[in-house]
Amino acid sequence: MAEENINDQLIVSQVVSGQKDLFRLLVRQYERAVFGMGLSFFRNQEDASDFTQDVFLKAYRSLPGFEGRSRFSTWLYKIAYNTAINDVNRRKEYHSLAEDDVNKLISSIETPENIAIKNAAKNSVREAIKDLPERFRVCIDLFFFYDCSYQEIEVITGTPVNTIKSHVFRAKILLKEKLDFLLES
Repeated sequence: MAEENINDQLIVSQVVSGQKDLFRLLVRQYERAVFGMGLSFFRNQEDASDFTQDVFLKAYRSLPGFEGRSRFSTWLYKIAYNTAINDVNRRKEYHSLAEDDVNKLISSIETPENIAIKNAAKNSVREAIKDLPERFRVCIDLFFFYDCSYQEIEVITGTPVNTIKSHVFRAKILLKEKLDFLLES
């Protein structure tokens, strides 16, 4: 993780110093994650694609202001989150990344039975997450799907760390209750 951060910071410094074509390396590295966040918020590929382009354009323009005090990914996700929230406030909708099959994780080698079991488990988790309050879903998405720390979520969302911890903790309890109920059924 630290090596990735050093490489990102090196690329950023090279882009800022004039090697602008190297920005494509950062786009290539983070495009899928930003697009996934776009899908979470907008639920369709066209809007998610437009969102992704908008985020990278904003990031490119703001790159000279990146000071390296956080990981580049945290800084980029903050831009993405703020861009999405501004648009969502206009649209009034948010959908958890867990609701969509953004990453096709099941390989073709697996047996049909294993695929069916994994799909059922994923669908149960998606349904359980979908029922969470929006403030919990955002924290759960960033924590589990984007592998952000509590401090990074604070930077991205502007929500205090203790509130984020509380949201994640409460979401875990609600998810456990919901999934336990589904298992008992």
